[in-house]
Amino acid sequence: MDLLLATRNAHKTREFSHILGEEFQISDLSGLTIPPIEETGRTFAENATLKALAVSQDRHLLVAADDSGLEVDALGGAPGIFSARYAGANASDRENVAKLLRELSGKRERSARFRCVIALARDGELVRTFEGTVEGVIVDLARGEGGFGYDPVFQPNGSDKTFGELRAEIKNRISHRAKATAQLREFLRAPGA
Repeated sequence: MDLLLATRNAHKTREFSHILGEEFQISDLSGLTIPPIEETGRTFAENATLKALAVSQDRHLLVAADDSGLEVDALGGAPGIFSARYAGANASDRENVAKLLRELSGKRERSARFRCVIALARDGELVRTFEGTVEGVIVDLARGEGGFGYDPVFQPNGSDKTFGELRAEIKNRISHRAKATAQLREFLRAPGA
């Protein structure tokens, strides 16, 4: 089954491909002349839907778009929908993590969650949304070279390793994106999807 991802993020494309498996032919926006889609929504669901609808216009195929990020309780849910640009519009992963750790300096409450919402659209119409979360804590120092974004400072509950330290196949079973993508996969496998 063909599925177009409304992203140019190679890390996300790789995660989706691993989670969905070989029965899905995944492509993304790399090489396509689609202008950037402004994320003007106030929630992950709104932003995912905006991207999926915009990319699926005039395309007779399924388009999936996700919006995801980190919610830290001690910061009132920040960085939230601004996770990718927490330290500024063109901030690197390292700069975003550094700002997060500065904001949490001296705070004992470190509970957090990654949240992912995937919107599925076709021909400019929303088909359905899927959501996944994973609870954990923010550690004091980045650990691990795997993953991307805040992975080196997020330790999921029940693990002594950060997402940055976990092997990709383990992370891709327990992550917020894995949970939302598993729901998407089941939906697409259902008769009549």
